[in-house]
Amino acid sequence: MKQRVLRAGFVVLTSALVLTTMAAAPSRKVALASVRRLCASKPSKWQRLQCREYHKSAPGDQYFGQMKMSYLGVENTFRDQAIRAGQYTTNSGIISSLHFADQSLQQWASRYPHDVELARAYFLAALAYKKVYTQPAQERAWHYMQMLVNRFPDTYFGRVVKKDLKVGFTENWFAAAKACPLPGALPVVAVPVPSPTPSPMPGRPKIHIIAPPCIVPPSPSPMPSASPIPSASATPAAAGLTSPAGKAVASPTPSPKP
Repeated sequence: MKQRVLRAGFVVLTSALVLTTMAAAPSRKVALASVRRLCASKPSKWQRLQCREYHKSAPGDQYFGQMKMSYLGVENTFRDQAIRAGQYTTNSGIISSLHFADQSLQQWASRYPHDVELARAYFLAALAYKKVYTQPAQERAWHYMQMLVNRFPDTYFGRVVKKDLKVGFTENWFAAAKACPLPGALPVVAVPVPSPTPSPMPGRPKIHIIAPPCIVPPSPSPMPSASPIPSASATPAAAGLTSPAGKAVASPTPSPKP
């Protein structure tokens, strides 16, 4: 009996989900049709294009990602961190801020894939990630550059990126740092073997790995040594004074004050 009740409940739930999905699809079509009718009433072609782009764009009061950023917050974060990075950086604070902005950008793009403002956001994201000299950040910059070329080639940002890619793009990141040799150790003489730089694969950028300076190992701190205990000896005040004849003389006591 319980199995029949569970099967019946499962069938009712499945049918409800199917009906909801079927009802949602016509509602989306109705919304798109209403937008087309609304924009078709505009007098000029430019106004009709602006109307369609307006209804495809994310509203300014909608927030995305874990940090609840609007599309303006996403763009401002990428722009500010690119300025903070300077020529290049590996600052963990900048990397963390870019991660949260990237998370919000992905959610924004999944909800509004035809938003024309995404081109500016992709361009700023690529600009910021190019200044972070780590392998994941450099690959993220290359990803956003490809998104601009493939999805927004006719925009200003797409044309700028295509021009940069014709010149060439090189990924820069630091290799893992090694410990410096200990003082007094015998130096290891390495014979340099020239190796040709591998050419990048077709459609992939060049790679430049930077060798960072070695890390000096911390020197061990000396153990605290026990201070010598002074030997107990009688002071003249305690043992008294000795006269020239060898007799003990009592130490003078101070006279009382009047």
